[in-house]
Amino acid sequence: MNGTTKTLERPPATAGPRGPRAPGRETTFDRSSGDGPGANTAAANPARVGVWLFVIAVTILFAAFTNAYLSRRAAADWQVGPLLPILWVNTVVLVLSSLALEYARAHGSREDAAGARLGLGAATALGTAFLIGQVVAWRALAAAGIFMASSPHSAYFYLLTGMHGLHLTGGVGGLFYALWKVHREPAAAQVVLGPTAIYWHFVDVLWLYLFFILFWQ
Repeated sequence: MNGTTKTLERPPATAGPRGPRAPGRETTFDRSSGDGPGANTAAANPARVGVWLFVIAVTILFAAFTNAYLSRRAAADWQVGPLLPILWVNTVVLVLSSLALEYARAHGSREDAAGARLGLGAATALGTAFLIGQVVAWRALAAAGIFMASSPHSAYFYLLTGMHGLHLTGGVGGLFYALWKVHREPAAAQVVLGPTAIYWHFVDVLWLYLFFILFWQ
């Protein structure tokens, strides 16, 4: 030994695309750098959680509005305002937008970027058309002399549809972003469409709910 310590040398590591790695170990994707099939899933989870938290918050908000609405509707002076034909058209347009978005999701899951863009483009156009239709409805009521101060029902109509329109405007912005994202990164279609669809279908169902309680209950 002569007073010296002999150390065991480790076998040299083999160099991989990201530097040395031990022999016999499988290559794993670095999710933090955005590589590999698991990266999209990892990126999607925070977005989905954020969307669901926002959906819950908006649901609580409209639940409070509903409670106030139902309490006021029990008064003797309550009278339901006119149901404009444009509101039926808007309802159909919004339902079609959700169907178009599901078309985009189906094609995105098959990695068909062209089909995903087509569905997204249709959903975005229909969502924008709904907002324009709502403005037409509000202008028609104003032209008929029906304003927020005209009656309790008209006040709630403007309030509820206005708040819904505000949240749907954010959804249209999300559709535009998803369309831009899929155009630039076709592989991101499945990731970006999931959270977008959750929110868009929510505002669609929310409109159906508001339409029902405003004119049918």
